[in-house]
Amino acid sequence: MKWTNVKWIYLREVRDQLRDRRTLFTIAVLPVLLYPLLGMTFLQVAQFSREHTTPVLVLGAESLPENPRLLYENKFDTNFASERDAKLFELTIEQGLPEGVALADLRAWAEQQIQDGTYDAVVYFPDEFAQKLNDFRARMQHEQSEAEATRPETAEEAIPEPEVFVNTASDKSRMARDRVDDVLTRWRESIVVDNLRDRRIPSVATKPFQVVSTDVARERSRRAAVWSKILPFVVLIWALTGAFYPAIDLCAGEKERGTLETLLCSPAERSEIAWGKLLTIMTFSMSTSVLNLLSMGMTGAFIVTRIAMLGDDATSQLAIGTPPPAALFWLLLALIPLSALFSAVSLAIAAFAKSSKEGQYYLMPVLMITLPLMMLPMMPTTELDLGMSLIPVTGVMLLLQALIEGQYWEVVRYILPVMCVTSLCCLLAMRWAIDQFNKESVLFRESEQWGLVIWLRSLIRDRRDTPSVSAAVLFGVLLLLIRFFASFMFATPETWAGFAMMTVISLVAFIAIPAITMSVVLTRSPTTTLLLRSARIDATAMAALLALALHPANVAMGLLVQKVYPYSSDITEQLKAFESVIHGAPGLWALILVLAVTPAICEEIAFRGFILSGMRHMGHKWVAILVTSVFFGAAHMILQQSLTACIVGMVLGYLAIQTGSLLPSIAFHMTHNSLSMVMAIYVPKLMETYPGLGFLFSNGEAGTLYQWPAIAVGLVFGIGLLNWFRTLPYEHTKEESLQEALDHQTVQVPN
Repeated sequence: MKWTNVKWIYLREVRDQLRDRRTLFTIAVLPVLLYPLLGMTFLQVAQFSREHTTPVLVLGAESLPENPRLLYENKFDTNFASERDAKLFELTIEQGLPEGVALADLRAWAEQQIQDGTYDAVVYFPDEFAQKLNDFRARMQHEQSEAEATRPETAEEAIPEPEVFVNTASDKSRMARDRVDDVLTRWRESIVVDNLRDRRIPSVATKPFQVVSTDVARERSRRAAVWSKILPFVVLIWALTGAFYPAIDLCAGEKERGTLETLLCSPAERSEIAWGKLLTIMTFSMSTSVLNLLSMGMTGAFIVTRIAMLGDDATSQLAIGTPPPAALFWLLLALIPLSALFSAVSLAIAAFAKSSKEGQYYLMPVLMITLPLMMLPMMPTTELDLGMSLIPVTGVMLLLQALIEGQYWEVVRYILPVMCVTSLCCLLAMRWAIDQFNKESVLFRESEQWGLVIWLRSLIRDRRDTPSVSAAVLFGVLLLLIRFFASFMFATPETWAGFAMMTVISLVAFIAIPAITMSVVLTRSPTTTLLLRSARIDATAMAALLALALHPANVAMGLLVQKVYPYSSDITEQLKAFESVIHGAPGLWALILVLAVTPAICEEIAFRGFILSGMRHMGHKWVAILVTSVFFGAAHMILQQSLTACIVGMVLGYLAIQTGSLLPSIAFHMTHNSLSMVMAIYVPKLMETYPGLGFLFSNGEAGTLYQWPAIAVGLVFGIGLLNWFRTLPYEHTKEESLQEALDHQTVQVPN
């Protein structure tokens, strides 16, 4: 690859983008104008915003005690409502119930008044409320027995309770309830203090001590904590948005304008064209993010200053100050790899799109995938640890938060996994983008009318021996949705018989039957799709032996995953319930039949059969295996099990492709699950009978585990078996053969 060609393509694309008014408006003009306009609008609207008065009806005012008085001159007493709060009430005071309204009909009458908007709340004091309150005080003063004095039912029976009628479906009524509750709470506390004073008990007895909260954080640390949540999210969301629209114009837009063919005829290689466009998209992505950040920061500082000049009480909450100077440096530094990642993904998606309109439709799925990764670091319970550092985008945001807050030791501990994961994602995304440019069928496919009915008809009309990529993805998504909703429909049985029946029915009905049905409907050769062909006997035996060799490493990997991502308490309880159920099995044969044989057959038919056969049309064997393994792992629902299942799924996919049959994968899957059952139930009993097995196994808090020598020997032996499978000839698909030819093709272009 010649970087000179990349430079010229980069300069060409930047020049073309700067000539496009829509791109300039989206990247430069919009962020510069958007936030000032929003700030001006906010200040204008703030001038008209005010606290509205709350109309409240007070019934039974004659029943209120004179001391302490709640009402004074048709207002709440200033002892319980400040002058500012008292002005917010528009009180209507009536003596007793409204005319013609009985006590039994009071609730319905109050509901109608609030619904009509006459009042936001209705407060009712029962008859003789003051008299009964005074009687209660008198009894408290003359009681001789302490047990009688502290008897709670005396107070409850003696004094009827006032009622506040509100409509929680109305915002105004809820606000009225909060305001009235504050006043009545202060009034009730005053009555308590008077009662204690009458009995010569100090009022401090109700609150013997106060909890003093002392904030030891410095002002700079508080500002850094706030900005560390806001700035990374703003920068990344605009970096993604700023990358997508230029990518659409550089790829799908050129398809529509017919200028892509001219670029492809140049001496530059496809990879050089992709790199030049990537650098262009990165430039505009970073520019968009920085301009939005600067515009938002200056507008926010102006608004806070303006509010401070107006003397608003909310200024103390908004005046968080400017972000630390070092934060801007860290943000710009982290923006480079993330812009590269977003730009590569956007470039690949835009190259796949047939038109600009179709490319814009793809923005929503990308946002739906990326936003949870951006929102996760903003949760208060999320911390930077090894598990979080291995999550793309999330790890970078947590690392940025630690840098802005000055937690440099945490950065040193986790910067390596964060950068490795981010770099790997960038390389994979860029590899995907280059592959899109190497496919003529992607670059030159024409835009066509699409409809759901038309697409479903084409799936059946244009059937091939194996399903298409879209059919495989559709089935994988439907399978995950079925598994998700089925997990809520059926509760975990408490007996082995119920558990076995539910497991077998769910595997057959929700996994195997849909796969077989879609193979019959969407393909011309279901047996070819599901790899239902004979396999070499030695290959099937080697697959079972491979499962035996790799099982120690798989158990160790599962333990490592649990340490990085510990089980929650709910998952732990579910696993304990599962263990108690399987211990009720009538024998090992039942466990193997339900938890090894049935899953091996049903899941292999669905994943290594239908889905893998469709994914192979992408042209890359390992990409097909990886995507299928992701679906296979996600179907296990629990995160920890999904990660280990994904790795096992890659081995299963490799066996299916290398042997061209589903039997070796079924043998591996069945052997692997059977060993897990034996390890969990029977190995601990065997170790008690035969202590010599301690050189292979060990018992700990995590259960029965393999010793490290067994793991190492099994891993070496397993690698040897995998190499044996590599020597087996396998049948290439047409797409895989074409892609291999493109990968090895060299084109000599004269200078």
